[in-house]
Amino acid sequence: MQKHRKRQWWFTAAYALWVIFFLSFLHSLAAPRPQEVAYSDFLSDLESGRLSEVRITQDKLQGLLKTTNRSGSQPPQWIEATRLPGISEASLLDELQKQRVKFSGEMAVRPWWVDLLANWIAPLLLLGLIYFWVFFRMGRAGGPLSVGRNLARIHDQSSEFDTTFKDVAGADEAKAELWEIVDFLKHPEKYQRLGGRIPKGVLLVGPPGTGKTLLARAVAGEAQVPFFAISGSAFMEMFVGVGAARVRDLFEQAKQKAPCIIFIDELDAIGKARAGRLTYVGHDEREQTLNQLLVEMDGFDSSKGVIIMGATNQPEVLDPALIRPGRFDRQVVVDRPDLKGREEILRVHARKLVLGPDVDLATLAARTPGMVGADLANIMNEAALAAARRGAAQVEMRDLEAAIDRVTLGFEKKRRLMSQEEKERVARHEAGHALVALSLPHADPVHRVSIVPRSIGALGHTLQLPVSERYLMTRPELEDRLAVMLGGRAAEELFYGNVVSTGASDDLERASELARQMITRFGMSERLGHVAYERPLSGQFLRLPGMGAERNYSERTAELIDDEVRQLLDGQYQRAFGLLERRRPQIEAVVGALMRQETLDRAGIDALLAGLPEPSPARLS
Repeated sequence: MQKHRKRQWWFTAAYALWVIFFLSFLHSLAAPRPQEVAYSDFLSDLESGRLSEVRITQDKLQGLLKTTNRSGSQPPQWIEATRLPGISEASLLDELQKQRVKFSGEMAVRPWWVDLLANWIAPLLLLGLIYFWVFFRMGRAGGPLSVGRNLARIHDQSSEFDTTFKDVAGADEAKAELWEIVDFLKHPEKYQRLGGRIPKGVLLVGPPGTGKTLLARAVAGEAQVPFFAISGSAFMEMFVGVGAARVRDLFEQAKQKAPCIIFIDELDAIGKARAGRLTYVGHDEREQTLNQLLVEMDGFDSSKGVIIMGATNQPEVLDPALIRPGRFDRQVVVDRPDLKGREEILRVHARKLVLGPDVDLATLAARTPGMVGADLANIMNEAALAAARRGAAQVEMRDLEAAIDRVTLGFEKKRRLMSQEEKERVARHEAGHALVALSLPHADPVHRVSIVPRSIGALGHTLQLPVSERYLMTRPELEDRLAVMLGGRAAEELFYGNVVSTGASDDLERASELARQMITRFGMSERLGHVAYERPLSGQFLRLPGMGAERNYSERTAELIDDEVRQLLDGQYQRAFGLLERRRPQIEAVVGALMRQETLDRAGIDALLAGLPEPSPARLS
């Protein structure tokens, strides 16, 4: 770094000196020059007494005109004439003496090197300095002078490496598998003595935000070895062959700093499957980069201590040659954390916050099913911001609750004013969801009901919290979930008849999707049997709800599927309608409380319904 600064200082000083010289040269060129006149005109001005001084050079005659301006504001004006070759100018000298004009002689011949410097060297040197200065700056920014240079950020073991496995929570299985890599980097002789070979590559697979990059940094932090971090997209450039050159440069530097870790984030950017022989769509630059990566992974010995780690959330699109044994030998799945894992993640992020005594991280973990580490970190940060906005000294439970609502439901739109009729309709809709959920044995417990509009477009919400993590769902549980989804529309029909609103659009969409999955994927139809009629589209390893599926059945089967989905939804709708019809007084009580308070928690709902008669259990079936 010091050598680079000295070189930069020298370059800047040389450039500044040259600019000063060039400006002085331009100033000399800008000085007023004598006016060129004919030889006869010069003699006429001399004979008429208009000249006050004459200079005689080897090839020029220069005369100073007498000025008529006594103020001296105008500069002196010189005229210049070329001497006639081979003609004696004795008469000229006589005339000068006769007119009493001051005259002198001088040799005005410029050296040849002055012309060379002014006309050739100076312009070329100036252009050269500008050229090298521009490309020097571009080179520092990774421009054309360094297109083949490795762009990985190198974290040396001598620098502060404060990321360890203690900072990673909710991924115990992944940490257990990666600890073997750490142990090899610390004690390679233990494995080499037995003839064992550490995996050349470790591929971290999981949804976005689960902590794949954090795990890679933790491995380097635990092993205290250099860590090369680069994104897969950094290999690609507008110039052909740059990606392959950067791969070569990366592995060369890694071999010099072994033992070390090479981490390639978003590996699918360069590792996608190559086009087949009959495929006309391809990307030559990406394929060249991938080929070079395959060659480099085959060309080094893992016993030297160079470990390659990659991260992707699309492993199904990777080239088979990249993930075969001998390259990325091991695949570590970093999945979404469970209830215990979410609580541990919250505790890690809570170290930096000043929490109040009422904060219960276990309850927060239960309120955030399906969230990953990035989501939980965002919730803790939003809670700190909420506490700061109200000027509190501690982050309280209400701040964390508000943060979860803001992340999952959006912020409250307090300025959106609904009419009394709309507000009452929304209250009846949400009360329908809540009372159906309270009536069914397999429904998740109701946590809160609100009719406060949110930024995601919801005019109200009914929040349910699962009691525990569920990895399997039975048919009665799914049917209860459908009934709860349809409870809002059933409540509207119960009180308004056929005059229903658009407020149930999202409920109908989610219920239809779940019912179709029960029929086509889960085999929960007696008429269609135990057959899976749909499967996720290829390339959907991490399938999300609502994503497309591949159809593999006939038109007649499609009609049967539509009929089964319709019967399932109609049956659960009638079930929800019957439950609400028997709980009409309870709905009225909940609606009245929502109109007054806008939000009811579970304790408030239980207290409200405690004084009302319960329908007989026999009539709820």
